[in-house]
Amino acid sequence: MIVNCQRRVPVAIRPLQQFHERVRQELGFAPDSVTIQLISDENMARLNETYRKKQGPTDVLSFPANGARPRRGGEYIGDIAISPETARRNARRFSRSLPVEMRILILHGMIHLAGFDHESDHGEMDRLERRLRKRLGVSGR
Repeated sequence: MIVNCQRRVPVAIRPLQQFHERVRQELGFAPDSVTIQLISDENMARLNETYRKKQGPTDVLSFPANGARPRRGGEYIGDIAISPETARRNARRFSRSLPVEMRILILHGMIHLAGFDHESDHGEMDRLERRLRKRLGVSGR
């Protein structure tokens, strides 16, 4: 499920929901096991400070439900917060459309919920993300 809790950046939810469903299936997550909230830069900055001790907004944050790598099945996996404001800035910087950037962030957040961490896994998450971007038809960085 994707919930739009911000109003500054117009976002077409239906195509993102369809992409979210494709990623969910690729990762073997149960239906309704991940919630994505689109939030303002202000709210993202608060979350980033609270949970990562970093100033300012970021593009995407993932919050695993149980802190561990999920089992396949019916359990709730977690939540993802995305800032469309930051995503729009990044899309411009990387010469991508906002819809492509949003798909990249959904994929990235869901891979984190699958238990991967690009800051500590010696490239394992990056390799998986590149493979999935190609399989799902998402332009890469």
